[in-house]
Amino acid sequence: MTTDSRSWFSWGCAVSTALSACVLFTACGSARDEPTGPRFSDVTAETGITFRHYDGGSGRHYIVEYVSAGLAMFDYDGDGDEDVYFLNGAPLPGSKTSSPPGNALYRNDGDFKFTDVTASAGVGDRGHGLGVAVGDYDGDGDLDLYLNNYGPNVLYRNNGDGTFTDVTRAAGTANGSKVGAGTNFLDIDGDGDLDLFVSNYVKFSPESHTVHKRRGFTAYPSPMEYAGDPDTLYRNNGDGSFSDISLESGISRHGGTGMGTVCGDFDNDGDTDIFVSNDVYANFLYVNDGSGRFEESGLTAGVAYDIDANAHGSMAAECGDYDNDGLLDIYATSYQREMATLYRNTGKGFFEDRTRAAGAGAGTFSQVTWGTAMVDVDNDGNRDIFIACGHLDSNVEQYDDTTDYMARNILLMNTGAGKFVDFSSRSGDGLEVKRSSRGVAFGDLDNDGDLDAVILNSRSGPTVLRNDVSGDNHWIQIHLRGAGKNRYGVGARVRVVAGDLTQIDEVHSGRGYQGHFGMRLHFGLGKRDRIDRIEVRWIGSGSDILSDVRADQVVVIEESGK
Repeated sequence: MTTDSRSWFSWGCAVSTALSACVLFTACGSARDEPTGPRFSDVTAETGITFRHYDGGSGRHYIVEYVSAGLAMFDYDGDGDEDVYFLNGAPLPGSKTSSPPGNALYRNDGDFKFTDVTASAGVGDRGHGLGVAVGDYDGDGDLDLYLNNYGPNVLYRNNGDGTFTDVTRAAGTANGSKVGAGTNFLDIDGDGDLDLFVSNYVKFSPESHTVHKRRGFTAYPSPMEYAGDPDTLYRNNGDGSFSDISLESGISRHGGTGMGTVCGDFDNDGDTDIFVSNDVYANFLYVNDGSGRFEESGLTAGVAYDIDANAHGSMAAECGDYDNDGLLDIYATSYQREMATLYRNTGKGFFEDRTRAAGAGAGTFSQVTWGTAMVDVDNDGNRDIFIACGHLDSNVEQYDDTTDYMARNILLMNTGAGKFVDFSSRSGDGLEVKRSSRGVAFGDLDNDGDLDAVILNSRSGPTVLRNDVSGDNHWIQIHLRGAGKNRYGVGARVRVVAGDLTQIDEVHSGRGYQGHFGMRLHFGLGKRDRIDRIEVRWIGSGSDILSDVRADQVVVIEESGK
C-alpha cells in the first residue's frame, strides 16, 4: 500500500506411458448451467479437525503476530487424497501458555473426515510458522515439507512411510533467524532437481518493538518502521544439501518486505520466474535468464505498482490464466482501503492493471485481504477468484467503523468475458462465515470433480468448505510424474484443448498467502465431454502429448524424456 494510505490513522482505521493415461477414478463433473456460482457448505464441524491457530500474542502487538500463517494442502502419503497441514504461531515475549502449540497435519480419510497424524508423522514443529511449500527435493517420489518461520526454518524429508525427518541441518536451509514469508520449490536452471526460494519479511526483533496507540488502544506497528530483508535462494546440490546462491543469482541485491510468493513462466521463455508481493513497497518480479540468474523487473514489467503508480500493502501472490489467452496473469491481495489487484499478462512478460476494468477488486476495498486462489470453482472453463478477508487488529472496530476484524470471505465469479462478478452472498453458508482469515488452500478433498477449500483463521479454528456445484459441466484433473528428480513436474506447463476452449496451467510449489496447494491440476470444461489434446512442456526437457481424452477423470501423465 502507499505511504499515504498507511498513515497512522489508516493503519489503525492409471499407470501411464508418455502417450497414455490411467484413470484413477471417475465421477460426474458438475456445475450450474448459468454463471450463478457454486454453493459452498461449511462442513468444518463434521471433519474432526480440532486445530486452533495461535499467534503468540501477549497484548504487546508484535508485527510477527498478525502475519501468521499459511497452510498446505498436499497428498503426504500418496493415497490419492489431499491432506492438510496447518501452520501455527509460537509464544512471543510476554505471552503465557502452559502448553506451547505446534503445527498440525491432518490425514484425509475420505468423505470430509480427517485424522490428526501430527505426532506419528513427526511434523509438529513449534516454531512461529509463517510460510510453507511442498516439493520432492530429493527425487525419491514423495513430497517433502519446508517451513518458513520467524526464527530458524525447517526442512522435513518425507520417509515414504507416513513419517518425516527433520533434515534442516544437513540440508543447510535454516536461513538464519529471520521473519519468514512465502516460499517455493522450483527448478531454476533446468537441471532436473528442485531448488528453494525463501522470501523474507522485515528485520525485526522484540528489542526493536515500540508500543503504538490508536485512540487509546494498543495497535500494531507498520512494516515501514523496519528495514526490508533481502530474499534467499538455495541451489539444490543433488546430494541432499543446498547452497546459498542469493548473491550470485541476483536475488539478494534487493531488500523487500516479502509476503506471498508464486513462481511461473511469466514471459513464456521456458524457464521459471518468481513473483513476490511486498508489503507497502513495490512488488518484485525476478525474471530468470534460464541459468538460475535473475533480474528484478517488477517496475518494467508493470507489476510493481497499481494503475495509479501506488505501491500496496500486498499480501498474497497468485497466478493463473483468467482470460484463457495462454498467458499467466497475476493476482495480489492487499491492505484496507486498497483493492486487491489483477495484473493481466499482455505478452513477453509485460502486464497491465485490469482490476477496475475486470471488476476483480469488488468487495476488497474496505477489508484487509489475505489468502487468494484463481481456480475454476464451477467447472465452466473460466478461473474464478476466492479471497480471504479479516483485519489484523481485533480492536479496529473501536476506532474505525469502515471495516471489520472478522469478515466474510469473497468469491468473484468469472463471466468468461474478461469480467468478474461478486457472488459471495449467493454461494452458500460457507461464504457467510465471519473470521479473521489468513491462508487459503483449494483442492478436491472428496474426489468428486470440484474444488473444495480450507481456510486458516487467525486465533481460531479453520473453515472447511465443501463445494456443492450442480449441473452438468465437465472437468479433467492431471497428475504429472516426472522422469527425473522433479517427480511431480514442478514448473511444467500443461495445455488442455477441448473444442473451442484452450486452457493452460503450471504445477506450482508455494502460492497464495504463504501457502501451498494445487499440484494436481484441475481444469473445468463446461459442456465439453472430451479433450482433443493435452500437451505437457516439462522444465529442462521435452514435451508429451495425449490425444482424445475422456472428461471427468484424473489422468496420470508420465514424462517420456522426448
